[in-house]
Amino acid sequence: MTATLERPSAPVVSKKRTITPARAALHAFLILTCLMTLAPLLWAVYASLRTYEDTSVNGYFSVAKSLTLANFAKAWEIGDLPHFYLNTFLITVPALVLTLLLSSMVAFGVSRFSFKLNLVLLMIFTAGNLLPQQVIVTPLWRLYRLIEVPEWISASGSLIDSQLGVILIHIAFQSGFCTFVLSNYMKTIPYELTEAARVDGASVFRQYWQLTLPLCRPVLAALATLEFTWIYNDFLWALVLIQDGDKMPVTSALQNLKGTFFTDNNLIAAGSLLVALPTLVVFFVLQRQFVGGLTLGSTKG
Repeated sequence: MTATLERPSAPVVSKKRTITPARAALHAFLILTCLMTLAPLLWAVYASLRTYEDTSVNGYFSVAKSLTLANFAKAWEIGDLPHFYLNTFLITVPALVLTLLLSSMVAFGVSRFSFKLNLVLLMIFTAGNLLPQQVIVTPLWRLYRLIEVPEWISASGSLIDSQLGVILIHIAFQSGFCTFVLSNYMKTIPYELTEAARVDGASVFRQYWQLTLPLCRPVLAALATLEFTWIYNDFLWALVLIQDGDKMPVTSALQNLKGTFFTDNNLIAAGSLLVALPTLVVFFVLQRQFVGGLTLGSTKG
């Protein structure tokens, strides 16, 4: 037997990264920015765990003698949060689904077909994001008063004081951004896929529903996360268009936690955290799809 000699491997030399003053200043700035961003949230959590008696005697900028979860249970009961959660999801879920559905249809048309008004149509949808919402509050309120709907939708007989009216205005304002993002993403999909499907006899709707939409799942997940957060946190249109307090979204439930003669800020802090909890859950559940949808396609073309 002949012995085989193995060539000794070269020693691994670890390279130490030198920290320059510019890099150290950048890291310090980023750490300070993160702390400033998280400070209000952490302070709200700390205040929600303290009692009103403790803060009234010792102040908010003091070490708590004891911590309790009683504020969360009290805010859940007094604010009637389950009822307002239901109102919010009755507005958010239909508005989110219809926004993504209609926007994807428009994006498919302007990205996969060429016609004279292609760019103009995309600009019209995108230009809606440039209009401040507060500008059309009065005209929209008057227009909603003129639109007649069945009484089972609104007791007033119009879109005023109806959750349908809030859903429609969210769809109108959010469709522009979604159409712009989806159309840019669909343009990165090879046209050969659509042409092959057309040769095989696939209809336009089948090309959209069974071919294009499955390829857009990452960007749809990213948009769903953003749109859910924006629609869920909206308070302006519900305040303007809904007059019945029982139909208001959960963001208005915090008003029920304020007293007539005094305000328990610890209770409001606990209620605010409970109101913000669904958006955090949605973000953490769709975090991977959200990041992937934002970065996917960035190196294509």
